[in-house]
Amino acid sequence: MNTHTVDVVVLGAGPGGYVAAIRAAQLGMKTICIERDRLGGVCLNWGCIPSKALLKSAEYRQFLDHAADYGFSVGNVEVDFPKVIARSRAVADRMNNGVAFLFKKYKVQHIKGTGKLLDARTVEVRDDQGNVTDRITAKHVIIATGARTRMIPGIEVDRKRIWTSTEAMLADAIPSSMIVIGSGAIGVEFAYFYNAFGTKVTIVEMMPTLVPNEDEEIAKELERSFKKQGMTIMTNTKVVSAKNLGDQVEVVVEGKDGNRQTLTAEVALNAIGVQGNIENIGLEEVGVTVERGWIKVDPYMRTTVEGVYAIGDVAGPPWLAHKASAEGILCVEHIAGLEVHPINYQNIPGCTYCQPQIASIGMTEKKAREAGYDVKIGKFPFTASGKAWGIGKTEGFVKLVIDAKYGEILGAHMIGPDVTELIAEIGVARELDATAHSLIKTIHAHPTLSEAVMESAATAYGESVNF
Repeated sequence: MNTHTVDVVVLGAGPGGYVAAIRAAQLGMKTICIERDRLGGVCLNWGCIPSKALLKSAEYRQFLDHAADYGFSVGNVEVDFPKVIARSRAVADRMNNGVAFLFKKYKVQHIKGTGKLLDARTVEVRDDQGNVTDRITAKHVIIATGARTRMIPGIEVDRKRIWTSTEAMLADAIPSSMIVIGSGAIGVEFAYFYNAFGTKVTIVEMMPTLVPNEDEEIAKELERSFKKQGMTIMTNTKVVSAKNLGDQVEVVVEGKDGNRQTLTAEVALNAIGVQGNIENIGLEEVGVTVERGWIKVDPYMRTTVEGVYAIGDVAGPPWLAHKASAEGILCVEHIAGLEVHPINYQNIPGCTYCQPQIASIGMTEKKAREAGYDVKIGKFPFTASGKAWGIGKTEGFVKLVIDAKYGEILGAHMIGPDVTELIAEIGVARELDATAHSLIKTIHAHPTLSEAVMESAATAYGESVNF
């Protein structure tokens, strides 16, 4: 057994863990990062990054269906689906190698295996066979073990006909039909992807709208677009059961009126949510408090046990890679004694990469009104954008929620082309306490999609000259 004494040990090498380890090393701390699978975690290997490669292939597939609109005659298009999947895996491999390079560059030691806290300063590592390989003594322990697909009683995930996102990402053929259970980001992204390749897709959502965490107008626009793309949408509908019948999957659903019906498809995708990886890492033995399945932390990511921290998905929502990375940096900079400020969780953008894309930050209109704000709403459609017409993508709009009294930007909600890139402008504006008039008076290049941000602010005050 190998023994080590370090300043920081990180359990998990996802976007929270590997970032925390690198930043700790940059700050002069001797650091070990333990990871049992691939560096980069779920996001880099099985989520954020490879799924975006798949979604780009779906976007191009849709473009080819409409190539004549752009002046191209391409004839019958054949899809090499295994190659679509292989490209996605190649992208993930490249990023995985990138993390390994960064570890070497910053002298972060990587130990492959599963870490478990023996006490607040000691972590034991076991290999795949359960053998103890290493014991690490550290001044600080950071738990970044992430999350996994949430399993629901009655939904018999067998990874053959009832998938998680991992199986959806590795399929060797295009299924003829699919039932997507849940319409959060994972659900609608894979619904869009498979629909683009010809799968008959049905989305089942228990809440009244798709993407229920988004502004209601955004959700309605996405539903309109998805129906136009040929998907079947069932909102206000809960899944009672899902099981593999051998040659197909059977999903029993119940509507708001209590009536049940049975759906069948070649496969189903469980996309209901995630649960934290809190088991078998020594939390109970050490005394770390867990609430509702997530590790309890303070604004500096400290758990209830001194010297033990938790970041990323395992520390609770929002379950976003960039939130995990921000928490990792905050955590180690606090450990290093730097002056840091708690994360403003109201200014973390959320992005969904189907087409049309969705991006949001801050309060929805409904929540702002419920909070007592007198609001102005600025809304600018991409049908009024010259750039959107030029690229042939005019679906959607930019919507700003503005405090009528002070002009504060309370929230932004976008659906349309490349809005996952546009949302950063609002993030910076809110961080700097800019007002809606700051956006109006900032000269935006023409023609660009980002003009829609400026114009949406202008519409709130009756100043838009283009809509």
